[in-house]
Amino acid sequence: MDLPHYEHVRGWDTNIHVAVLSRFPIVARRSHTNTSFLLNGRRFHVSRGFSEVDIQVNDKYQFTLLGAHLKSRRAVPEADEAEMRFEESRLLREIVSKRLAANPEINLVVLGDFNDTYNTRGIKEIVGIGKTKLVDTRPAERNGDNQPNPTNPRYSPRNITWTHYYGVEDSYSRIDYLMLSPGMAKEWVTNETYIPAIPNWGIGSDHRPVFATFEAANK
Repeated sequence: MDLPHYEHVRGWDTNIHVAVLSRFPIVARRSHTNTSFLLNGRRFHVSRGFSEVDIQVNDKYQFTLLGAHLKSRRAVPEADEAEMRFEESRLLREIVSKRLAANPEINLVVLGDFNDTYNTRGIKEIVGIGKTKLVDTRPAERNGDNQPNPTNPRYSPRNITWTHYYGVEDSYSRIDYLMLSPGMAKEWVTNETYIPAIPNWGIGSDHRPVFATFEAANK
């Protein structure tokens, strides 16, 4: 793969990082390396920071990519890990809201390992509500599942969407997301968005990749 353009974000923790690799030129960089929050009277920093870049796909199409790897679900002595992750989620949403306030039609992708399942308050915070609500692409395996959820039509279909395996619990969950602003969602190709079912996928990581396809023309 030829991915010559990159952004390497060094956050507060010097041992863990966030990066973006791109086929297309990165024409602006606004990554967030010193973002912090107060929790129980103590100040914490977003360990990995947030990546934020503008990517130029062609002469007429550009989008902003906002990437995050939120606090792990591993317990730490400093504070409750879920509360720390929620605060990071809140800060990420603040950036999203600012971009949408400045340009409601912005082509914005918000993605990363958010370390929470969909029905948690942190993920709900990132998604938002109303006209600025992000669209969850929810990639799934291409295994033939195409029926709505028989339990309740408001629930998501029973596609295979897990992205992470946790060996301690022997559990599979979806904690990696690719979300879109309303403007970006207009160019989203839904039937070319999926999770590849790769043999021996866990050799490279305990996470699976997600793919999403877009038409590079504003609609």
